[in-house]
Amino acid sequence: MSNGIKFELEEKGHVSLFRLEGRLDATSSPQLEIKLQEKVDAGQKNILLDFGRVDYLSSAGMRLLLSMTRRLKGDGGQLAVCSLNDDVMEIIKVAGFERILNIHPTETTALDSF
Repeated sequence: MSNGIKFELEEKGHVSLFRLEGRLDATSSPQLEIKLQEKVDAGQKNILLDFGRVDYLSSAGMRLLLSMTRRLKGDGGQLAVCSLNDDVMEIIKVAGFERILNIHPTETTALDSF
């Protein structure tokens, strides 16, 4: 069961910050993908996803993170994620994505990485 993913969008200089809340799964990841694609299509090359209020990440959510990482890197930008809880971080580690994703402990350290 999914109640979807909610998010707030804030522009932080040259970075679009999405503060996420809920479950990023097969049902909700297309919602987020549409919004991310809109930003990228409008020319944004740097995106930060704050996972501070995300309590679940499925394989569909991980595919979205991987595809956006590749697209932004190909455009000369980057995708970063921050504030992952232990459960979500464990899912990422088991999948081997901690070597692929740009992961930061806090929003501040993530913003400083751009």
